[in-house]
Amino acid sequence: MLRPLRPQLRPLASAIVSLCQSAIFNNVARGYAIRVRSRINTDLAAATTKTDNQTILMRTYKPRTPGLRHLKRPINDHLWKGRPYLPLTFPKKGQAKGGRNNTGVITVRHRGGGHKRRIRTVDFERKAPGPHLVERIEYDPGRSAHIALLTEQATNRKSYIVAADGMRAGDIVQSYRAGIPQDLLDSMGGVIDPGILASKTCWRGNCLPAHMVPVGTVVYNVGSRPNGGAVFCRSAGTHATIVSKEEETREDGTKVMTGKFVNVRLQSGEIRKISKDACVTVGVSSNIHHQYRQLGKAGRSRWLNIRPTVRGLAMNAFEHPHGGGRGKSKGNRHPSSPWGKPAKSGYKTRRKSNVNKWVVTPRVRNMGKRRDKKSQ
Repeated sequence: MLRPLRPQLRPLASAIVSLCQSAIFNNVARGYAIRVRSRINTDLAAATTKTDNQTILMRTYKPRTPGLRHLKRPINDHLWKGRPYLPLTFPKKGQAKGGRNNTGVITVRHRGGGHKRRIRTVDFERKAPGPHLVERIEYDPGRSAHIALLTEQATNRKSYIVAADGMRAGDIVQSYRAGIPQDLLDSMGGVIDPGILASKTCWRGNCLPAHMVPVGTVVYNVGSRPNGGAVFCRSAGTHATIVSKEEETREDGTKVMTGKFVNVRLQSGEIRKISKDACVTVGVSSNIHHQYRQLGKAGRSRWLNIRPTVRGLAMNAFEHPHGGGRGKSKGNRHPSSPWGKPAKSGYKTRRKSNVNKWVVTPRVRNMGKRRDKKSQ
């Protein structure tokens, strides 16, 4: 018969058990990933956001070299490890790779060098109807999001699209920009039912006109014109939300579009009008943990075609308004750009006349003040 521990030994035993459990967890998790506590804004409704704590898994490495000590990467084991589909690529040579225009003048600073690349031709219009098979998910050096190689099942034609978060090889995606297929219309009895139509079409990776998407749906690759391609929410982890549509409700309860525009809310909080026939893709853009990566060393930035950024205070007087002088002094001058334009102190840069008519509600601005972390 086991005798219970004396009261003096119980705290010591509980401390030993908790220490062993934490050691086992660290040994299991350390070899492959590290948990990063972060605060991410997640859309819970059409017009409200709520801050929620999530745990992000990032891949780390043993510090065998100084450059590996601080290297953190998202875990993307599902990516294709071979070469891209070459007929849909062309080499990036001479396309202002050094930040220069056609006359050789530097128009974009901090560009130059970098690894040799091939530009992937991505289809942002998605006008081909019918089912498309996702062959694989690939890395694209020209963008932060991942891309998916599609094969049209009717013609075996291949194309690249921006992959949605959670999309994997073997998925079937479609585009409904050309209209509702006849077989889908027959399954609804020849009459368009908005609820049945949404349940059949609003799936991850499907491309639809904006008026076919229910209010509150999260979308990416958002277009603005009826026949154009996607222009908003194309980077990694970006998305928009369908806020409202210009429609009216009939006596029988059905809703019919009466206007020409649909309102979408971007992640910045800006609400913008787009055409009801503009393209949107259901889901969130892939590689959602891209913002938490750490390059680990300066050389990795050079591989990505990013050159160093030099402070104006460290330059000579003819190179920057803050340059020159003895010691760390900028000559009693207000902060300004290399071309003399004021950078702070409430200098207004936005036009007051001929404002953007497509912006319904502009995003919240700080007017030059630092944003309070508690209000985020």
